[in-house]
Amino acid sequence: MPSSAAFLDVRATHNPNRWTLEVTPGLCVGPPGKLFLFGGVGLAACITAMEGTTGRPVIWAAAQYLSFARPGAIVDIDVEVPVSGRFNSQTRTKAHVGDAEVITASAALGARPDTLSAQWPAMPDVPPPQDCPPMQRQKRHPEELHDHIDLRVAKGRYGEARRTGTLSEDGEVYLWARPRDGGVINSGMLAIIADFIPSAVGNAIGQNAGGNSLDNTLRICHVVPTDWVLCDTRIDAVHGGFAHGRMRQFSQDGTLMAVASQSMIVRVHSDSEPKRDG
Repeated sequence: MPSSAAFLDVRATHNPNRWTLEVTPGLCVGPPGKLFLFGGVGLAACITAMEGTTGRPVIWAAAQYLSFARPGAIVDIDVEVPVSGRFNSQTRTKAHVGDAEVITASAALGARPDTLSAQWPAMPDVPPPQDCPPMQRQKRHPEELHDHIDLRVAKGRYGEARRTGTLSEDGEVYLWARPRDGGVINSGMLAIIADFIPSAVGNAIGQNAGGNSLDNTLRICHVVPTDWVLCDTRIDAVHGGFAHGRMRQFSQDGTLMAVASQSMIVRVHSDSEPKRDG
């Protein structure tokens, strides 16, 4: 299976059900001195491992984030395939550092011989990526995940623009996203991009805010060749310190490639705090 991006190096072992990932700063986010593996990268690694073990493409995958993996750690990804039928497999994975479980993920994989193909959501009418400004972020590390992802804002409040103190009218943002340093846009890359849902929290509530993901679910519709992904992201609700959001991912030609959703802990930062959103 092709890597999700040039910076994501999931390696096979002699055991076809075990894969490994070295946690490098380029796979991480977080405040100074406390980098941790980006949740979407963890799900992408699990998807890559499950696709590699079964030889089948992912249909849906869901991850629950349990702990942090820090730079320098080796994450072992163990794949179980309790059911494997004619056209699809049901799998689960345990990603762990030593005895400490970091991510648990479940998925269904496969494809059926059916020619019917249709979609109902339409891609929003937005300017092309070259006409959209890049997302402004504070540089806090020599290297981190955001150095490898190009994000352009087609609609939404980021940086200083979100510090209005007023709620968004619709809780929605549109971002163009792509890997900066090569690699195909496949299910793994879509999983990484889907974990930018928390970055829309600040836009929704009009504050310097983000979120820490509790889970991440990705449903693959139809992945096609594309240079950019349009992320139609909506924060549906914020209550009791938690937020719930979703994302539709379109190719440049308007094909709906995937839908994603997650819940997260809302983090509102003071001006003196390092930002952790996304």
